Amino acid sequence: MRLKILPSALDDLRRGWSFYEQQQEGLGDYFQDSLFSDIDSLLLYAGVHQNVFGYHRLLSKRFPYAVYYTMDGEDLARRLAWITGSHLPGVRGRESSGVN
Repeated sequence: MRLKILPSALDDLRRGWSFYEQQQEGLGDYFQDSLFSDIDSLLLYAGVHQNVFGYHRLLSKRFPYAVYYTMDGEDLARRLAWITGSHLPGVRGRESSGVN
């Protein structure tokens, strides 16, 4: 199984890390570890999440973030389209921006 994280999703992770690290030293690392743990859970649970805007949406367990992803064909490849946190500037309304 392949898991591809798009550059835009990596940017979202970096912005989230920066936001939480400014709140408290070390919180950015905890945020990143938590999100990657949620992403790793897709190896077992991909496809069971609610479909929103044409993407599956995994809600993070510990932070107000959502991971949007698609599943490509029968090889069960996963593609993370984007990761959003509603508290970050410039991410609201991104769902309709047409991620490829």
